[in-house]
Amino acid sequence: MVYDVIIIGGGPAGLGAAIYSSRARMSTLIIEKAGCGGLIAITDNLENYPGFDKGINGFELTSKMEQQARTSGAEIAYGEVVEIGTDETLKKVILTDKTYITKTIIIASGSSFKKLGVKGEEEFIGRGISFCATCDGPFFKNKEVAVIGGGNSALQEALFLTKFASKVTLIHRRNEFRAAKILQERVAAEPKIKIILDTVVEEITGTETIEKIKVRNVKSDAAKEIPVNGVFIFIGWTPNTKFLMNNKIALDEKGYILTDEQMKTAIDGIYACGDVRKKSLRQVVTAVSDGATASVSAHHYIESQNL
Repeated sequence: MVYDVIIIGGGPAGLGAAIYSSRARMSTLIIEKAGCGGLIAITDNLENYPGFDKGINGFELTSKMEQQARTSGAEIAYGEVVEIGTDETLKKVILTDKTYITKTIIIASGSSFKKLGVKGEEEFIGRGISFCATCDGPFFKNKEVAVIGGGNSALQEALFLTKFASKVTLIHRRNEFRAAKILQERVAAEPKIKIILDTVVEEITGTETIEKIKVRNVKSDAAKEIPVNGVFIFIGWTPNTKFLMNNKIALDEKGYILTDEQMKTAIDGIYACGDVRKKSLRQVVTAVSDGATASVSAHHYIESQNL
């Protein structure tokens, strides 16, 4: 079968694209590596998505999006994309065990959590280091934890962890947070959270599990150790574009896909949307918008080429 559009990734951008594509009666296939929802699916409470005055759980929101995509006619297949073929009019999406043929491709592969790259990090992933407070917070009931980062995710997760941890130490390498002011106000008012600015983590140590972290002040160069049982890391993302390294799709220096305002990449018939493309704002609402735009662009391309 030749699909009208194959969407790589089932997060908000991919699901948004699928809803628009399938409603336009384009044969649509989403290919997802694990489960639909993307990183937002592990967010406890999403407060800035329109329509939910008290917020909504990320998994609940993306589950609704997935169901809407399926109801509209989109198919979902599971597997890891290792390469895409772009040299012919019809494109190939190559998985580890299967190849699909399509008229257009929408890349919505998102991004992955960035690691600290310090001594002890790899050793303790899954044994005290986590990238998801919603997933692992309950394991740290009445324990002390550290949260690393200064953006919205870091502050949101620090606040969530106060439901379980006895103390949350929030560590940021700069002298002020990047997060929304409302989150900064909530963190400042939370007695369980201790804020340490201008500080980086240099080492994570322990035996079976984490026991302490070594930190250094970037201004005074003073080092100290902080006893903690868990470390939650929220320092940014790395785009999931490794599978694009063997073709002509243009990336920026960080690996994000370059597109125009219609989500078009450097190759005709291939589009990118959401967190995987270079953009100024990475939010669920902009990801869904990107997906809709990419879908409409793909539809126009198919019509213009009489495919």
